[in-house]
Amino acid sequence: MRSRELKDLAGFLAPVACDPGASRGRLHKEPEATTRTVFQRDRDRIIHCGAFRRLKYKTQVFVYSEGENYRTRLTHSLEVAQIARSLARFMGLNEDIAEALALAHDLGHTCFGHAGEDALKECMADYNGFDHNAQSLRIVTKLEQRYAAFDGLNLTWETLEGLVKHNGPIAGAGSKPVPLAITEYNTGHDLELATWPGAEAQVAAVSDDIAYNAHDFDDGLHAGLFALDQVMDLPVVGQAFRAVAARYPGLDRNRLIHESLRAVIAAMVDDIIAETQRRFVALKPTSAAGVRLLGAPLVGFSDGMAADVRILKDFLFTRMYRHTKVNRMTSKARRVVKSLFELLFAEPQLLPEDWRDDTVVPGTLKTARRVADYIAGMTDRFALDEHARLFDPAIKP
Repeated sequence: MRSRELKDLAGFLAPVACDPGASRGRLHKEPEATTRTVFQRDRDRIIHCGAFRRLKYKTQVFVYSEGENYRTRLTHSLEVAQIARSLARFMGLNEDIAEALALAHDLGHTCFGHAGEDALKECMADYNGFDHNAQSLRIVTKLEQRYAAFDGLNLTWETLEGLVKHNGPIAGAGSKPVPLAITEYNTGHDLELATWPGAEAQVAAVSDDIAYNAHDFDDGLHAGLFALDQVMDLPVVGQAFRAVAARYPGLDRNRLIHESLRAVIAAMVDDIIAETQRRFVALKPTSAAGVRLLGAPLVGFSDGMAADVRILKDFLFTRMYRHTKVNRMTSKARRVVKSLFELLFAEPQLLPEDWRDDTVVPGTLKTARRVADYIAGMTDRFALDEHARLFDPAIKP
């Protein structure tokens, strides 16, 4: 899209932006800040919480010990936030809540990425399951214990709603069963699970897609999981690489990758802006509440770009996420998580003192939930160290 066209579209979603002055507020009443809006305060609480700091050592694809140049959950979240903030500002949305949701969207992920989550799901299959999105809600409403008057971060309704529903409605016709942690919370604080979230949450969701597609290609190429000539025929990505190579003949490999993936991000951003403008004209929402009742997403890729993105995801799944090197790492990760769960579930007295109480006894639903919370909060490094402390006789407990 040309710069003049972008300029003509700037700020077009402003009437449907989340207004901090019209927020539905917080579950626990408290005086608001005089120098920050409610959504700025939500963002700051997320940044300062322990779960956010731990994302530094949680896997995106590679275990932390593979090297320091690959994405972690923290660097990924920062990259998503940058894209979301830029999109929200251009569209005339509230960039503070878009940024807050981008920063918080991975809080509930376990150690070792999807391998850790899959293992914990299997362990919790008979105990109401495990879902990283529900775990994010548990973290910001229960597990973060920093404030004197309440558990959690006491975020606004709009931020909690966007956190739970950023990918769309999770209740209603055709939906999968809602995770128990979400239904339990929703009973006392209705997040309207059957509607779409606000436009800012939708921006955070598509920003996540942009970031991990582009940046997983970056990490995969630098890790040698696939070669440059294998991406040249792909839509969007291959087109970008060919265009950069033609413009800068003989460009060194690292600069070629960086310049090309910059172009990939720009192409996806431009597509979202144009498609969202088209939907805005067609659907005619007039307020943030109206966006939730459209029955379809307002922000998203065009059909053509969505099809291309599916091709890119399929490529990454086959060439990267199921690469032998990654398979070996994820196999070890699953075994670490399963063995930690099985031991702590059978012997909860081995939990750290601040994770134990008199009602946590072997083999119960409450113990399963407590152990799952403990393991889900671990970083890759801590999980490996804890496994060694509990299983290696030569390591001091």
